[in-house]
Amino acid sequence: MMNMEEKLFQLVSEYKPTGDQPEAINKLVEGLNEGKHEQVLLGATGTGKTFTIANVIQRVNKPTLVFAHNKTLAGQLYSEFKALFPNNAVEYFISNFDFYQPEAYMPKTDTYIEKNAVTNDEIDMLRMSAYNSLLERRDVIVVASVACIYAGSNPKDYKDMFFSLKVGEMIDRQDLIKRLVVMQYQRNDIDRLRGTFSVKGDVIEVCPGHTDKFIIRIEMFDEEIERITEIDPVTKNVLDGYTVYSFFPASGYARNQKDINIACDNIEIELEERLKYFKEKGKAVEYERLEQRCRYDIEALREMGMCSGIENYAMHIDHRVPGERPYNLFDYFGDDFLIVVDESHVSLPQIRGMYNGDHARKLTLVEYGFRLPSALENRPMTFEEWEELNAPRIYMSATPGDYELEHSGKPVEQLIRPTGLLDPHVEVRKTSGQIDDLMEEIRKNIENNERTLVTTLTVKMAEDLTDYFKKQNFKVAYLHHETKTLERSEIIHDLREGKYDVLSASTC
Repeated sequence: MMNMEEKLFQLVSEYKPTGDQPEAINKLVEGLNEGKHEQVLLGATGTGKTFTIANVIQRVNKPTLVFAHNKTLAGQLYSEFKALFPNNAVEYFISNFDFYQPEAYMPKTDTYIEKNAVTNDEIDMLRMSAYNSLLERRDVIVVASVACIYAGSNPKDYKDMFFSLKVGEMIDRQDLIKRLVVMQYQRNDIDRLRGTFSVKGDVIEVCPGHTDKFIIRIEMFDEEIERITEIDPVTKNVLDGYTVYSFFPASGYARNQKDINIACDNIEIELEERLKYFKEKGKAVEYERLEQRCRYDIEALREMGMCSGIENYAMHIDHRVPGERPYNLFDYFGDDFLIVVDESHVSLPQIRGMYNGDHARKLTLVEYGFRLPSALENRPMTFEEWEELNAPRIYMSATPGDYELEHSGKPVEQLIRPTGLLDPHVEVRKTSGQIDDLMEEIRKNIENNERTLVTTLTVKMAEDLTDYFKKQNFKVAYLHHETKTLERSEIIHDLREGKYDVLSASTC
């Protein structure tokens, strides 16, 4: 248990709470201390709600999950909290796919669409870092998108995969290699990729799954661990040395073979039951389809511990029963943490809607023999399961919905902007000659060392406008839904820093 006198979170800022912020901070902290389960921070745009929440986090000293309804907003919040808490672990947890086409089947046209996904290695690394931080320390803030409600791994099973090495410890080299393989590290003596290891004589180098900033080098003499060092992956210079070092799994889905074998036995039992059902119904196509796929997957799991679409067997691998809530990011926080929901009027309906769409798609796959019924248990949490979480939550919004207001009572208001800025005037101009007029306004902003945001209706308009502005010698970039997640944050950061004068962004 954490000592209540221990100050874990250290807010670093040259600014102090002003305007409505001090009162809002006090009320929210009082509510949390009184055991209020839900509170609303009703704050107008620009009143510094993020800074208010940062002060609340510092005072209540609890690990915190900040939920945002899209990746761009999550990236912005991540940057802000990272700057406010430089001495603490601020993590980023969003979908690790640059492109994702889920598995689906359309009976009317007899069209099967295989899952097609492009994983972003850097985002996957950040997700692993969030898991590891939550299991190793208490001063953690995780900024997450809706990805946090989707099924993940059991934190106990994941933590059981950790192992430590000590200088002077005796261990057979082959046993050490087997441990790394069980943790899903892959041997690669040529390319230093994340989640791989290399072996050269008595030297083993491990590239951790959660970071690409260093490599761990293990030097052995016969069967004795002689030296453990952290080295730069490019220069090979030694960055640090360790007497004891703890290794994390290469993947969040790492499991020991014993658990995998038990899962395979249970998958076979379910498969036999489902095949019997299809036989009784006279569904020969579905029977053949399901048997062929599942037999192949079971064999792959027993031989390699992995198979394509392993997430569809998550219920058996996690040893859950039908209807039991899947493990997800929330389980890594423990029993005592805080939830902050940004733009709650949008975020809460998003949580509510995720389950139904996922269930309908997978139900079709199950009915037509593409998946076992247990595949339905690899799902996002339902809204009812969200409500059952014990953690207190703070809803932030300028326009909170009926749900938040009904469940939290009178909101904590924060209406006065600490900067004293007023809402800008809205001016409607004619479309005739609008581009020339726009460029004139951009030039005025450049003279005042200010930036310009131009919104367009479509992606093509944003790109065409960007090309035109470049020909006019403006420093410009575009932003739309096809822009990669981490690239979005970089573009917004560069705009703030003055690398760009104009940002052209589509509304779709």
